[in-house]
Amino acid sequence: MSKETIQLSLRGFRIWWRENPRLLLSVMTCGIVDTITPYVDIWLLAHLINEIAGGREPHMLKTYVLALMFSSAVLSLLCAGLTRWKNVQLACLWHTQNKVFMEKLLSMDFADMDDGYVQELRSRIWQNTDSGGWGLYKLVYSFDAIIRSVMSIISAVLLTASLFLLPVTSDSEKLTVLNNPIFILLIIAVMFGVTFAAPVLSVKAGSYWVKYADENQLGNRLFGFWLGNLGNDRSKALDVRIYRQDILSKSNLKKYNPFIPTSNLARASRGTMGGYQALSGAVSQIFVGVAYIFVCLKALGGAFGVGMIVQYVSAIIALSGGLSMMIETLGDLGNNTAFLRTVFEFLDLPNKMDQRNMAVSHNNSEGYEIEFRNVSFRYPGQEYYALRNVSMTFHAGQRLAVVGMNGSGKTTFIKLLCRLYDPTEGEILLNGVDIRKYEYHEYMQLFSVVFQDFRLLSFELGQNVAGSIDYDEDKAAQCLRDAGFGIRLDKLPAGLAMALYKDFDEKGVDISGGEAQKIALARALYKDAPFIILDEPTAALDPIAEFEVYSRMRQIIGEKSAVFISHRLSSCRFCHDIVVFHEGSLIQRGSHDLLVGDKSGMYYKLWSAQAQYYEVQEKSV
Repeated sequence: MSKETIQLSLRGFRIWWRENPRLLLSVMTCGIVDTITPYVDIWLLAHLINEIAGGREPHMLKTYVLALMFSSAVLSLLCAGLTRWKNVQLACLWHTQNKVFMEKLLSMDFADMDDGYVQELRSRIWQNTDSGGWGLYKLVYSFDAIIRSVMSIISAVLLTASLFLLPVTSDSEKLTVLNNPIFILLIIAVMFGVTFAAPVLSVKAGSYWVKYADENQLGNRLFGFWLGNLGNDRSKALDVRIYRQDILSKSNLKKYNPFIPTSNLARASRGTMGGYQALSGAVSQIFVGVAYIFVCLKALGGAFGVGMIVQYVSAIIALSGGLSMMIETLGDLGNNTAFLRTVFEFLDLPNKMDQRNMAVSHNNSEGYEIEFRNVSFRYPGQEYYALRNVSMTFHAGQRLAVVGMNGSGKTTFIKLLCRLYDPTEGEILLNGVDIRKYEYHEYMQLFSVVFQDFRLLSFELGQNVAGSIDYDEDKAAQCLRDAGFGIRLDKLPAGLAMALYKDFDEKGVDISGGEAQKIALARALYKDAPFIILDEPTAALDPIAEFEVYSRMRQIIGEKSAVFISHRLSSCRFCHDIVVFHEGSLIQRGSHDLLVGDKSGMYYKLWSAQAQYYEVQEKSV
């Protein structure tokens, strides 16, 4: 094995030991007991047969029979218990691995998580696991194989050592050549050569999984998406039923499925890959033949009794199996190196944004002031700037509306403000200090945000509002009422304890888009951060519900600083200030009355377009 294989494999084992030491302990203990059990039976059975064929002493026969029965019973029960323990731990294998990757995803910078290459790494890891059990998965089963092969080799050596030491009697002149050390070394060399050849060929066959890994990953991804994700994802259910005839057509499945007879992997299986695997099996049978011939010839020459034939043949074949398993496992670990590289490339992604530790002052009597100073931003891998040369100041207690056409840079502005991304150029200041100097997570605690594509979890309503298992029920209920969810809350049988959706509770309640948006707003209020940011906070609400929310907005927000992104310009009237973005630039700023009075400006155009629409709608009614 290469140095890289050893280093990456040991690092992977340390992850498993850290996450679930009982997993490796159960695999090791079960492997040891399960492997030595047949060797104990072989040794006792050989001596029992020798006694039957030889002296036939009653007390010796009784001793061997009782020992064989007792050892078989005890070891079988022990194996059964250990196997159950191991299987319980293995049942957690997927969840444990998923926990490792989920913790990394939750802790990494959003900029990295949102990066296409990082998403590709994540997808490749899961595809490698699903297609051939490669990566961290492979280490667990390789560990099991290593333990079993080591114990098998040790046990078999102890039982076969005398095979090469016991001489053929002088009465068998033609067979005395079997006593010659050179002949013995030759037999051992042949056996070991065949033993090594079989797993080497098998490992060579396995290398084709590495060769076609990319193709298999793509096929698994598409196949799993079509036959798994589409059927289970409620958010896609309507579209799937309308367009499923085209999306799920057999021609598409055949076109992208790497496991059909015309795929590269299938061709390799019928050709070179299958040939290596067949040769591996054939070579293994050659070893069995050589072992039988050598043992039988020595028995014929009087080197040992008939009972020992059972012991030696069984043990020497097991020795070969143990060596083959060890070589094949080491070869698999070598093949697994490429997949572990992907795993650790993902796990080693640095959190570049969380590098400073300057504390954010929470007792500032003058509040907070945020300044964008000549800020430009370009998404990774993109040629064009999403924001260009934006400069503005936002004061504590101010209500700011951010408007503009789709793609004008509004949401990007919010992501930079919350430091989900850092500016490509320029700087953002909090109370005169570059926000990159503050402790990252402490800075993020300044913001409560309702994103346009927010998500609720299939947990209790109160837990969704608080973002925690434990929460203040009175506070959560008040936040829901402030967000306009009070009437529905009073009708829920379990109140705050009512589960949302039916993923984990069949009595869970399904909620509409508008209700979900109110809960998301309540979640932002519950956090009670100095800044509250609402990205299209009423997009899913009907006009009456929207009016109710905005009517209470001053009371809800209080002295907090608030930023609103909205396409409905009528909602901007209660804001102190309005900024207008267009094609990534800040082109206008002022109050509603000031901006609507500039008939050459973008705000007036947007306002007029909406006002004209509502006017036409009212006349039609």
